[in-house]
Amino acid sequence: MEEYVKKVKETAAFIKKNISEMPVTGLLTGTGLGDSVAGINVLHAFDYKDIPNFPVSTVESHKGKLIFGDISGHRIVAMQGRFHMYEGYSPLEVTFPIRVMQELGVQNLIVTNAAGGLNLSFSPGDIMLIRDHINMSGENPLIGPNVDSWGVRFPDMSAVYDLGLAAIALDAAIKHDLDMFQGVYVGLKGPSLETPAETRFIRMIGADAVGFSTIPEIIVAVHAGMKVLGLSTITNVNDPDHQEKATVEEIIDVAVKAAPKVALIIKHVLETLEL
Repeated sequence: MEEYVKKVKETAAFIKKNISEMPVTGLLTGTGLGDSVAGINVLHAFDYKDIPNFPVSTVESHKGKLIFGDISGHRIVAMQGRFHMYEGYSPLEVTFPIRVMQELGVQNLIVTNAAGGLNLSFSPGDIMLIRDHINMSGENPLIGPNVDSWGVRFPDMSAVYDLGLAAIALDAAIKHDLDMFQGVYVGLKGPSLETPAETRFIRMIGADAVGFSTIPEIIVAVHAGMKVLGLSTITNVNDPDHQEKATVEEIIDVAVKAAPKVALIIKHVLETLEL
């Protein structure tokens, strides 16, 4: 863990030397959603491969860029592409960027993802505000020695998703006449998609959407004391009694088309947050 902490601090130091202002809010975009950060006044941009110690995304549609800038005067750092355990990364590697954000002083984290819908009232292209989650990955990024300067050993998870940020996001949907659902996101490790029996099971335990990301980053963000907003783009709907094949190409296509809606919500949230 000492080596991990050292790498986080090295990466944060590199970034601090190369940017003019520290970000207040972090944005983490998911599959096909890189353009949901459109509208940023870009001040600095780094390819992941050029950042010391940073993982590199291997997934199609993840651009692999770390962008610093502002939206309506709100200073942000945006990740265009994330990392997944199914790529072979450990939970600590997946959440490395969130620890770097913590070292940079980030206070809010907005996370987007592409998810399969489990709630049959959903349609492809819908946006779901994440109200809660279920971690079914079998992993937790806080396993191992606790770094007390980063957070407490046993962080409370009773209110993971900030109610204030959620209310602003819902206001954004009303303002822009966008349908926004609310629900529970379940995180699996992947990369194989769910069988009909697995789909039926995770619906029974109360999940409305399913994906292979987000939860590790959210756990670390809560540990770090950040306020969290989660948005899922529903790319397909999983009906276990009428299961249809889903392809990555179709999922990406739906996510890309929904990205402008997500961008409107994010912009409204940032405009509303106090600087």
